[in-house]
Amino acid sequence: MFPEYDVIVVGAGHAGCEAAAAAANQGSKTLLVTMNMQNMAQMSCNPAMGGIGKGQIIREIDALGGYSGIVTDKSAIQFRILNRSKGPAMWSPRTQNDRLLFSLTWRLQLEKLKNLDFYQDSVIGLLKKGDIIDGVVTKLGHQIHSKAVVLTNGTFLNGVIHIGMKKMSGGRIAEKSSTGITENLVEWGFESSRLKTGTPPRIDGRSLDYSKMEEQKGDPEITGFSFTNIKLPEKQKSCWITYTSPEVHDILRTGFDESPMFQGRIKGVGPRYCPSIEDKINRFAGRDRHQIFVEPEGWETIEVYVNGFSSSLPEEVQFKALRKVKGFENCKMFRPGYAIEYDYFPPTQLKFSLETKLIKNLFFAGQINGTTGYEEAACQGVMAGINAHQAVHGLDPFVLKRNEAYIGVLIDDLINKGADEPYRMFTSRAEYRTLLRQDNADLRLTEKSYRLGLASQERMNAVLEQRKEIREIVDILKKTGVFDSATPFLETIGAGPLPQKTKAAQILLRPAAGLKAMIDKIPELSPLKQFSGEAIHEAEIQIKYAVYLEKETELVEKMSALENLIIPDSFNYEKISSLSTEARQKFKKIRPQTLGQASRISGVAPSDVQILMVYMGR
Repeated sequence: MFPEYDVIVVGAGHAGCEAAAAAANQGSKTLLVTMNMQNMAQMSCNPAMGGIGKGQIIREIDALGGYSGIVTDKSAIQFRILNRSKGPAMWSPRTQNDRLLFSLTWRLQLEKLKNLDFYQDSVIGLLKKGDIIDGVVTKLGHQIHSKAVVLTNGTFLNGVIHIGMKKMSGGRIAEKSSTGITENLVEWGFESSRLKTGTPPRIDGRSLDYSKMEEQKGDPEITGFSFTNIKLPEKQKSCWITYTSPEVHDILRTGFDESPMFQGRIKGVGPRYCPSIEDKINRFAGRDRHQIFVEPEGWETIEVYVNGFSSSLPEEVQFKALRKVKGFENCKMFRPGYAIEYDYFPPTQLKFSLETKLIKNLFFAGQINGTTGYEEAACQGVMAGINAHQAVHGLDPFVLKRNEAYIGVLIDDLINKGADEPYRMFTSRAEYRTLLRQDNADLRLTEKSYRLGLASQERMNAVLEQRKEIREIVDILKKTGVFDSATPFLETIGAGPLPQKTKAAQILLRPAAGLKAMIDKIPELSPLKQFSGEAIHEAEIQIKYAVYLEKETELVEKMSALENLIIPDSFNYEKISSLSTEARQKFKKIRPQTLGQASRISGVAPSDVQILMVYMGR
């Protein structure tokens, strides 16, 4: 019934869809196995993509030839750039999306791929020959063979849903959990543990009084995520903001004695940066209110997502408390919030390619690695799919460094530090964030994607043209001197006339100066009107932030010296008695490939790295 595949992807969430697309687009005969083909790329939690640190990841996925940016743009109902008050390194795109349209668009996108097959079934086991993966076993009794397998099981591995005292098996509400895979992997020597996440109630939007809330509109200009020419929506839907109150908190406290989190029924650790409403009240007892974002779930649906009110308290307590929130006095609940506890595998068991260290050609991506968030899952899916293809065709692994992408930061953090709690990306995690901006992801990564056979010639040509334009714009700004003609522009930013002829690049360094306005108002710069808006924006950043970019580039070059010091796989750490016990244990477990990686392992002191460096030098 089934041929032998190059790659089998288990699970069709955000990680699975990207993994299947990447492997298939590179030419691997790929099978995507999912429990329900109607829920592909399901937005299990909030109907939104991007955000701080996450928007950068989607742009990087798009530059690598992934589909998350394209699907997001096609299904967006609102677009915003977060952190505009800060520097460009912090700007983060975010969209609200039509939940149903997002999933449908993903499915239709995948159905266009000639190398991709689909099968609806539950995988209950894995096959291997020696220490090499050989395929999967399904609930219907099929043994499907492949040269590589990518596991992207999300929250389904032995998932348990909690609502107050109620406890039920499930990977999502009304969907069965997956059993067998964890037991199989543990039997093979893998270490597993438990994590927890949650989601808020869904509400009938017709029952809300929006006049009591603050309106949150999208940005006037929609730029979208994808670097391709996707048609963006001509209109947007508003979100709304309201707040909890002491009365709401008091009602919620009445359910604490039935809280699965507070009563110890949930053993897994939850996400630090997205706590439940009961956790917020408990941890921040001094605060008398918390912000609630009221988010529409689509263009036409009346369903509303109550962001900031994640809860696993009894249903009646959730409902009673919600009705005391401004604008929610007459709310009707579609379904309550719940917590879900699931298996994951600490990612220190992986290589940088996301291949497991124990079993060759077996890859993990997404929440199975301890991450949380659609974007974090999707980028791992792209990397796992690429590397599964590389592995079965005898090609070198594709790995992104910390100075090359947020994706590189995420994977490096997972491998070296593990994930004792759900890992979420922030701009603060990236030490080279001035270099890794959301606006230049195509300039950083498209060439790599093109070499992999993912980015088209058209996209590569566009990047080459943009690089050329940026160089020309910067050159013109550095060479063009202006004097009296700049006075009208300077008046608009509250500055006096120039005392002498000054290069345009120097004027641009003023905090209030913007290049587009300069081009419009300074005659000598009118030749720049021929260039694209994207190139003008990049050139402005290169000039304004030149000092910061140079400093980060120098830091990258210094760190590269450590990255180039390769540690052999067979290196015997027991011979170095001067290493701390913790460092020796961590080195033996993680087996760092370079001295740079060794320096980033959690619990390893600088002195341990210096000792290792001296020993290697000998």
